[in-house]
Amino acid sequence: MHKTEHILETKEFILNKTNYRPTVGLILGSGLGTLADEIENSVTIPYSEIPHFAKSEAVGHANELVIGELKGQAVVAMKGRFHYYEGFTLDEVTFPVRVMKALGVEKLIVTNACGAVNTSFNPGDLMLITDHINLVGNNPLIGPNNPELGTRFPDVSEVYNKELRALALKVAEKQDVQLQQGVYAWWSGPSYETPAEIRMIRTLGADAVGMSTVPEAIVAVHSSMKVLGISCLTNMACGILDQPLNHEEVIEVASMVRTKFVGLVKGILEEL
Repeated sequence: MHKTEHILETKEFILNKTNYRPTVGLILGSGLGTLADEIENSVTIPYSEIPHFAKSEAVGHANELVIGELKGQAVVAMKGRFHYYEGFTLDEVTFPVRVMKALGVEKLIVTNACGAVNTSFNPGDLMLITDHINLVGNNPLIGPNNPELGTRFPDVSEVYNKELRALALKVAEKQDVQLQQGVYAWWSGPSYETPAEIRMIRTLGADAVGMSTVPEAIVAVHSSMKVLGISCLTNMACGILDQPLNHEEVIEVASMVRTKFVGLVKGILEEL
């Protein structure tokens, strides 16, 4: 359970470093952290300095919190996230979301690099997350509930906000960016899925699979935040093409579509 005093301590530490009071939060996945470099009048704080933050070792993640202004919005961006597969508890993985809420964030844009399960998608596509499937058998809200943070049994019938999704589609159309739509399945990792597991995941109704995002989205909804999820499909999931998967490829494809991705998120921020 997230302790209120830890959240408040972290909030005070961050607010002492900046005059901005962010209303939009960004969680930037593998290879997508460059968006944070475009934040103006920014303050950058390494996670290692922030009280009660975990320390991530994930490749392709800078592990910094960046606060400032982007397209007229006061934002706080996580340049790199914490993953369950690193051995962190889901409390540690989702703690930054609680802090964002305490800072005043009302809308959270969560991004990731992941594998395409839907065979009509291609590497390099962007996918708007319409819903998710939790395949990990764990939930960040397990344990005592802190009623100050949210209700015991939150409704998750619309985790990814309908209005924000409509806005993202409108911006994508304006920018002539093809934005796929689909269901994201959360896999613990760190090993990629087997071909049989991918067939199962497709049968269950997922269009993409990755190792993050779902815990943060659940906690954001518990915190009454509006969530928008965007995946960068960096590869076809295991078994679709007859080739092994590797993390270098994920980072490489994410960096190739970076311009398209950054433009889309900036366009969305402009319209908020």
